[in-house]
Amino acid sequence: MSAEVEFAPSGFSAAELPPRPAGNIAATALRFGSLIAFAAILIIFSLTAPYFLSIGNIGNVLGQSAISGVLAIGLTIVLIAGGSNVVTGGIDLSLAANMGLSAAVYASLTQLGYGDATAIAAAILTGALIGTVNAIAVVYAGIVPLLATLAVMNVVAGLELVLTGNTVLSASTPFLSALSASDVFGIPVLAYVLLGYTAIITAIVQYTPLGLRLYAVGEFPDAARAAGLPLRRLLAGAFVASGVSGGIAGILSVSYLSGSTTGAGEMLLPVVVTALLGSVFSRRLVPTVTGTLLSALLVGFLVNGFQLLNISSTLVSGVQGVLILIVVSATTLLRRQEA
Repeated sequence: MSAEVEFAPSGFSAAELPPRPAGNIAATALRFGSLIAFAAILIIFSLTAPYFLSIGNIGNVLGQSAISGVLAIGLTIVLIAGGSNVVTGGIDLSLAANMGLSAAVYASLTQLGYGDATAIAAAILTGALIGTVNAIAVVYAGIVPLLATLAVMNVVAGLELVLTGNTVLSASTPFLSALSASDVFGIPVLAYVLLGYTAIITAIVQYTPLGLRLYAVGEFPDAARAAGLPLRRLLAGAFVASGVSGGIAGILSVSYLSGSTTGAGEMLLPVVVTALLGSVFSRRLVPTVTGTLLSALLVGFLVNGFQLLNISSTLVSGVQGVLILIVVSATTLLRRQEA
């Protein structure tokens, strides 16, 4: 059973969970409005931009969305376990910097002559260590997640500058070449990586007891505590999983850019937009991995459509900011009504 439908912790049935009012017109409009908006974007761009809905362009959007999508999935795990309040609940602002440092570690090791296996392990371990620092700061030191991950973000960004000397470190290996290639249909391998990663995390988070417990901890911490669930351990694990996503995104970034990048911090806004917007694709307005994928594609198609129509890309950031404001405001009001 999907965690989106029911996510009661062990010992609790769905009937024991706090009821949510049915027939909420605003909630229904928000849910279906997101799908209608997605469809409208596809229709408008398909009529105005050449080759917008071609297989090659759709695959290109998937490939371009792979890095931000993997990062957003990591943030989604934290949102699920930490709760919807981005100040006191689940948030990880260090993900973009995490990706930058992990990419720098990967590129540095390849330049030193190490093989892909060593570089991959080091990049993922770097991401996991950053996630562990976040977990210690939030779960065990009791620092507000917004401040803790913001501080870690600055430290990690500084470490990347020290490691790279604020320069791009090039990297070229057979594995990176394979990862940046396309299949016979012109679909990038990165597109398959995004879909595969989404499928794996969805299976774990939304269809296993572990995923149900993460939802329970984030949505109903008091009930989860009464059921004997290890809240601190589960939340810490979510931050570590988010860090691992940052490490994996770092590897994808090296493949996509043929090296490390000095502008990883610019990824933060798109990642936050993608993760927060994903909740409107859920029937219960909760974060889901599949919703995050749809959100990543929505943002990706927006950017792609603007590019095909030669519209200034600076407008994309403005659109993303508006989307965050609308989604956060709407979901906050809806949750107040339900309370």
